[in-house]
Amino acid sequence: MGTQTILIVDDEPANLAIMDGILQASYRLAFARNGAEAVAAVAKHRPALVLLDVGLPDIDGYDLCRQIRQIDPTQAVQVIFITSYNDAAHEAAGFDAGGVDYIVKPVLPQLVRARVSAHLARVQATVLAQSYRDAILMLGHAGHYNDTDTGAHIWRMAAYARALALACDWSIERSDQLELAAPMHDTGKLGVPQAILRKPGPLDAQEWVVMRTHPKVGFDILSKSQAPVFQLAAEVSLRHHEKWDGSGYPDGLRGHDIPQSARIVALADVFDALSMKRPYKDAWPIEKIMAHIQTDAGKHFDPELVAVFTRILPEILGIQSRWADADNKPQGEAVSVI
Repeated sequence: MGTQTILIVDDEPANLAIMDGILQASYRLAFARNGAEAVAAVAKHRPALVLLDVGLPDIDGYDLCRQIRQIDPTQAVQVIFITSYNDAAHEAAGFDAGGVDYIVKPVLPQLVRARVSAHLARVQATVLAQSYRDAILMLGHAGHYNDTDTGAHIWRMAAYARALALACDWSIERSDQLELAAPMHDTGKLGVPQAILRKPGPLDAQEWVVMRTHPKVGFDILSKSQAPVFQLAAEVSLRHHEKWDGSGYPDGLRGHDIPQSARIVALADVFDALSMKRPYKDAWPIEKIMAHIQTDAGKHFDPELVAVFTRILPEILGIQSRWADADNKPQGEAVSVI
């Protein structure tokens, strides 16, 4: 935390000195005495946290908070109001303006340090979560880099997987993790030659040997991280081509020996792949897709999952419809994928 910058905004030099004494041993500090200086300091120092007085000489602190939130390029800066106004109306105005906390003067040093530490930890968690999402986005695209027909498939499939996990009584947190993990299931295709991935016709026996290495390659890549989402992604990568009857790869697992995460992703993946128009095939109608899935229940797919998937099919089709609407929007307006 010692490298994080805190901007302290107050028009009274004595108050700036007090805050300096409380925080300077632990953080890099910047100071401003009015709104104009504060705006310049945000641009210059990119603070993680702003401690903001309300009664400034050139601008209301609440309006300044709104300005800071607008100009912050990361949209992650936290604003804590530190003011002598101690009534509920002013406190409510602070939160309405976008503040995350409200401390009344005269301040207690222990309280200031505790609140600052807690909110900076939240900033770090937000940055870390965004880093995970960025890595997931990149790995998801990397795994399909040589598949020019993939489009939104991996993200739409991930939304189906989350819905199916929830219907199987997974917790919301675990289901959300699966939605993030599912797009990385083909990360191992990074280890498969482009000539095989883009071959227009059927693969020969030796090419299939190479292709069937991709679950293990993906596992080797993703399991390097101890983060739960990447551990789950590694599990899905390794097992998403196993089949209920034991005829899948890489290890011919059968039934409940296959992790449920991989069974869910396999079903969601096939459903979406069949529903897509590709250069070599038309999109299948829903009735044909469901007939195929039900025929493969007990062979390719977990029959219990097929029953649950059939039960929530209206929800699955709703997700499909929302993605279709998003795909039809002008570029830049589509919904967030993860």
